[in-house]
Amino acid sequence: MDSPLDVLEQAEAELAAAEHDESVTGVDRRQFMFYSLVAAAATTFGAQAAGAQGAVARAGGMGSLASGAAQPPQVPPVSLGNGEAPALQFMPYPGGTGALMEKVVREKGAAAFARTPHAVEKWSGAVPTNPDDLAFLPAHRISALIKARKITSRQITDIYLARIEKLNPTLNFVVTLLASQARAEADKADAEIAAGKYRGPLHGVPYGIKDLFAVKGVPTTWGSIDFKDQIADADAEVVVRLRGAGAVLLAKLATGLFAQNDWWFGGRTNNPWNTNIGSSGSSTGPGSATAAGCVAFSIGTETQGSIVSPAIRNGISALRPTFGRVSRHGGMVLAWSMDRVGPMCRTAEDCAMVFSVLHGVDEKDASTVTMPFQFDRNLKLASLRIGVDPAAPKELVDTLRGLGMNPKTIGARPTVAGGQGALGVESAAAFDFFVQRKAKEMGLDLNTIFDTPRTGNAPYGNHVASLPKGVEAGATNPMAAADWNPRFFGGRATRGFDFIQGQRRRMLLVAKWGEFMKDLDLFIAGPNADVGANAQTGHPCAVLPYKFDVPQFGGGGGGGGANAATPAPVYKAQPICGVITGNLYNDDLILSVAHQFQKATDIHTKRPAL
Repeated sequence: MDSPLDVLEQAEAELAAAEHDESVTGVDRRQFMFYSLVAAAATTFGAQAAGAQGAVARAGGMGSLASGAAQPPQVPPVSLGNGEAPALQFMPYPGGTGALMEKVVREKGAAAFARTPHAVEKWSGAVPTNPDDLAFLPAHRISALIKARKITSRQITDIYLARIEKLNPTLNFVVTLLASQARAEADKADAEIAAGKYRGPLHGVPYGIKDLFAVKGVPTTWGSIDFKDQIADADAEVVVRLRGAGAVLLAKLATGLFAQNDWWFGGRTNNPWNTNIGSSGSSTGPGSATAAGCVAFSIGTETQGSIVSPAIRNGISALRPTFGRVSRHGGMVLAWSMDRVGPMCRTAEDCAMVFSVLHGVDEKDASTVTMPFQFDRNLKLASLRIGVDPAAPKELVDTLRGLGMNPKTIGARPTVAGGQGALGVESAAAFDFFVQRKAKEMGLDLNTIFDTPRTGNAPYGNHVASLPKGVEAGATNPMAAADWNPRFFGGRATRGFDFIQGQRRRMLLVAKWGEFMKDLDLFIAGPNADVGANAQTGHPCAVLPYKFDVPQFGGGGGGGGANAATPAPVYKAQPICGVITGNLYNDDLILSVAHQFQKATDIHTKRPAL
């Protein structure tokens, strides 16, 4: 291999032989040779390109030498908000989405991609007359009653609105109540059903949605007082699909500030079973409202634990889908390569019913794919390859084994040293517009703030100049971990080179998980064991209650930080949840397995005493 000096000698020889017209460039031949060699040396010896280019620029620049024309004035870059996606798209299938499509067509045929409406079983028996009994019915049972015209959408909507009015002062899960709109939608659903225009299993069923999603003409606050008056001029795609299915939107439900924990500008959202602790987050309102029987189902989001954690905390069922199965369009972006949307419900079948409407390609979200989804309420567990980790909940495993599961013991899941999550950098990019705005409001210099000392839970650092009005130096804030300064600023310091290298290692992790899962349809492990890894790989999971007991709440899970100072809390018994993790796109299988458990047990039917 040539040495750097050899390379420079070769460059000098080539330049000496090159034609140079001084009348065009305005630079004599000797200067041309010098500037060209400076640029070559910068590349050869690894000097900073900026320094070499600066030397050239001071003499007119290489561009001027080549063209003889003055450089055009710089055009300011196009302004970006929160939603514009980057050119790179994450694909969870190791071989890429194209290979995935070909594999599915080859193995199952093109007909497998046809969307199959969820078939709700008919209602049988007496109809509950107690409003509370109706409120706590699974969404698919409410659907059956509405379809059979044994209750009306307006009737169940009014029941939920009354419960919200009664319980929200304690639980604090509503950001914006849409009572008038909900009653109008319920009346419309009833009229359509009476006229024989039935839209499907969600027709007339009331729900709530996390306040990260745009609803036209309604505030979308992202849990932040800075955005409490943000009004969208269009609906998010999930809202469009649910409205098209005839579902009735009751309320925008609380999200933790900028999608972390259970604190937002209205305070903390609480767990209905144990109101002395938050409902975790960041899908804090959906978790609390669903568990409290104030909606038939709700819609949450997850980047790294924000469906799983509040579902576990509130003792409900939920689906965190495979990455790319549900459109995020019109929702707040935290991380383009990690954000997911999923149903939070009282049963696994409810999740399947809602997901059957939500999933599928949306051209406004380039990450989305359409894959087969076939919920099977009579699935034979013996037909599946199910892994069980030694740390899996015994009660869950024993019940499933009794129902026919033949478990295969699994060990530790794959890891890749030096891998890097995308959350820090992507969220910093998504919220650059906000950081710039806040820095201007507070008089902060974004070029020097990296030197600002910080301690633990102090969101604004320790020097008084950086503190907003009314915040004392060193003051703690339960929302500190999600606040703009540490969360959306830290990612700005990551070099692009390091980010790309981290994402390359992330794809190595995806490949290793593909190898690990090749002989498994799904597995059961500790409830939170794989949340972090699967935030990177995109695998789905179902949450389901498996026993009723006094919970052992820790400090994590997106909502624990705000509760860490609570002295020796005493908790009452509530549903305790497990997690079933599926291979990619096995969303239907994990829900079908959870349904087998729920058919044989009644943990999911228990209610909090409120």
